[in-house]
Amino acid sequence: MVTTTANRAIEQQTAESHDAEKNNFSDSRNDGERRVDNGERRADDSNRRDNNDPRHTKQPRQNNQPRRDKRDVHGWVILDKPIGMTSTHAVALLKRLFQAKRAGHAGTLDPLASGGLPIALGEATKTVPFVMDGRKRYRFTVAWGEERDTDDTEGRVTQSSELRPSADAIRALLPQFTGLIEQIPPQYSAIKVQGERAYDLARDGETFELKPRPVEIHELTLVEHGDNGQSVFEAECGKGTYVRALARDIGRILGCFGHICALRRTVVGPFRETDMIPLEELEALCNRAASGEGSLADALLPVETALDDIPALAVTRADAARLHRGQAVLLRGRDAPNSSGTVYVTVAGRLLALAEIGNGELIPKRVFNLTGLTASPGRSNERV
Repeated sequence: MVTTTANRAIEQQTAESHDAEKNNFSDSRNDGERRVDNGERRADDSNRRDNNDPRHTKQPRQNNQPRRDKRDVHGWVILDKPIGMTSTHAVALLKRLFQAKRAGHAGTLDPLASGGLPIALGEATKTVPFVMDGRKRYRFTVAWGEERDTDDTEGRVTQSSELRPSADAIRALLPQFTGLIEQIPPQYSAIKVQGERAYDLARDGETFELKPRPVEIHELTLVEHGDNGQSVFEAECGKGTYVRALARDIGRILGCFGHICALRRTVVGPFRETDMIPLEELEALCNRAASGEGSLADALLPVETALDDIPALAVTRADAARLHRGQAVLLRGRDAPNSSGTVYVTVAGRLLALAEIGNGELIPKRVFNLTGLTASPGRSNERV
């Protein structure tokens, strides 16, 4: 079944310069990050985050390394991002390891957080919106007794309490934070206030208010509750949700205050923990590939992995040639689909395009050119 999310993503890509395009790292710039959900920022602000967010630890630049020729690399790498690394640095590092011409991420993680950071290389950047719109799952720890201005351990204490909540009190409160709720983003977020990023204003000590926004929490459970003043939760949520804000708001209602002290993302859209690759393992694979003992293709997931939630449509080589030229194809005969909406088109089992079905026609919206390094054969089957 064709999803409305897929339709919306296609419309955004064709109607305007979509964030997936902004989320690419070119050879000549190191983009900043824009907050979009769950403590996440996207690359599009020309290093604003690197320069202005007090929680950011700047990574050393490797100016003395020789410049290498870039190449076409297409696919997804699901990095198990380590704590302490910014998402901007992680993308730049993978781009260098793969010598890729283009790279971007599908929703960043704060330096404090670990876990799944989907990084798109080459033509995979065209599918970023489909991952961004998918559900995400987090495991996070809340430290009770203090609220901080960043809503995590890296901020300064703004309120404190000697109270500590019971497990029963926490569980009784969780239904209020499940379903469609109104949430006020953290002060240190990239929400714009009169043209300025909120985290810039907060850093400068300015006073401002952020309006509540609707977000959807599909599941929120208490996993562990110890005597150390901390509780562990798991949450599954949609786009736009801030996990840090959940900790803040739950602590306020309980009267004990709270902030995030540990955060790990375990699911991003179609990508799971089993898809993640630690940085050390990826670097070792790159070293083996450089010595001819392996292939970087083994670290890639196919571009179409991001399109799991929309249907595929196979076409003939003749129709594929028309679509590749940007021309519509008439859908006739008994094999013509009777649905409408977004599909991804394949020819001879290979991804060709994202297209719209309507009025008996198949209209190409984004055409893929997968010439270059792609995922090893069978990588899609490994995920089943």
